[in-house]
Amino acid sequence: MSKAHRGAGVRELPKSGRGECPVCKRTGVKTLYEIEANSKKVKICKICKASIANGKLKEQVAAL
Repeated sequence: MSKAHRGAGVRELPKSGRGECPVCKRTGVKTLYEIEANSKKVKICKICKASIANGKLKEQVAAL
């Protein structure tokens, strides 16, 4: 199993990769997954990434 979004690689990021997800507005979550929204890269949380992959939250991503 890949561990790219766990400990060692994440510690080098500011605040250990934690922040506010621009899609769901939750704070203190790991925002490590990049998506392209309106021709710019945005980092989102794991739950929002899965929701977008399953066809949900398209309106919220379009609004970014």
